[in-house]
Amino acid sequence: MTNAKDTIEVRQDERFDETKLAAYLHGRLPGSTQPLTVRQFGGGAANLTYLLDYGTHQYVLRRPPLGPVAQSAHDMAREYKVLSVLYKAFPYAPRAFLYCDDTAVIGSNFFVMERRQGVVVRRSLPPAFAAMPDAPRRMSEALVDALAAFHAVDYQSIGLGDLGEPDGFIERQIEGWCKRWHAAKTADVAAMDAVYAWLKANQPPSTGHSLVHNDYKLDNVMLDPADPGRLVAIFDWDMCTLGDPLNDLGALLCYWTEPTDPPYFQAMAMMPTGNKGFLTRQELVDRYAAKSGRSVSNIRFYHTLGLYRLTVIIAQIYIRYHRGQTQDQRFAAFGPMIPLMAQAALEVATE
Repeated sequence: MTNAKDTIEVRQDERFDETKLAAYLHGRLPGSTQPLTVRQFGGGAANLTYLLDYGTHQYVLRRPPLGPVAQSAHDMAREYKVLSVLYKAFPYAPRAFLYCDDTAVIGSNFFVMERRQGVVVRRSLPPAFAAMPDAPRRMSEALVDALAAFHAVDYQSIGLGDLGEPDGFIERQIEGWCKRWHAAKTADVAAMDAVYAWLKANQPPSTGHSLVHNDYKLDNVMLDPADPGRLVAIFDWDMCTLGDPLNDLGALLCYWTEPTDPPYFQAMAMMPTGNKGFLTRQELVDRYAAKSGRSVSNIRFYHTLGLYRLTVIIAQIYIRYHRGQTQDQRFAAFGPMIPLMAQAALEVATE
């Protein structure tokens, strides 16, 4: 049942004792008394994700990245808490079955969730979608519609009312990402100081509270291979909390690209570039406003905050490579991106 197309052999430096894992999981999940085969999902740049194949049953294991990490950014316990109940109210959330905080099993804490089958769109359109002229528009609309539906979930009714403190959320975001920046930077960047000052001076009133995914973008959703307008799953819930829903929309804009964007920005986009069939950023914002009923008049603030945050995330990933904590060569190019993304944030703030 293993699909070699979306998995790879486990990377050398990201392996663990599969025998010890199999012994721990034995009998805890349906099918887990059968022999276990482990492969790795090769995409993504932070948390590590593995396919657990028991022949009759398949599961997905999630663990934090290698090396010292910011616990708040790779919180497996939080992700498990969310996914153990969110599926009841939001069908795009995969169900989590088991959480393990015993680091002796694989070297870190982890959780196991259901496997969903579908297509994840990254830097290029898969052949099935490339043959559909309206596929980019349909996946754009599905992405926005699912975000609006997610923000409408009654989090109290499924037991997530204690997931975070929504009051003061944006202020904590600004200060928290500033702190992470100073911990992760390998050089001073004047634009980051300027953006921080602008965010402090231009914080808007809240538009209300909701669940916030905190990393919502095209390559964190899975689509039906036969229908690009139908989501199958949404992934990467480790930073989910309660807060201002426009934080998610602002972050989505950061990962979105348009054909006229500069090359360095297109290099960081988490979607196919140069394709005129996707909604523009403004069309994303307008559709979200129509679907959610929320005011988006201050979206420039949230877009700027998202770019500030993205710059810090790039710095956090790069410093792990810089320190030799990961051997993944994809991350070598992240260093030069940091000042360019900081400048992009400043340009959005001051446009």
